[in-house]
Amino acid sequence: MATHKLDITNEHCPMTFVKTKLKLAQIAKGDRLEVLLLEGEPLQNVPKSATEQGFQVLEVKQIDGPVYQVTIQK
Repeated sequence: MATHKLDITNEHCPMTFVKTKLKLAQIAKGDRLEVLLLEGEPLQNVPKSATEQGFQVLEVKQIDGPVYQVTIQK
């Protein structure tokens, strides 16, 4: 199992989940993806969309101010 990282703090919806989904497509089943994103729409939509797509959201934690890290397992 490997852990991959993706920073989408400069992206806006709907590109936040589009980029997350593209990265998830590149990693192996069982791997984890740590996504850095901003509070608001990205924080609401990325975990929800990942779950709807059949991925497991393991953790959502605040990193610094408006920046959060969402850990998703493929």
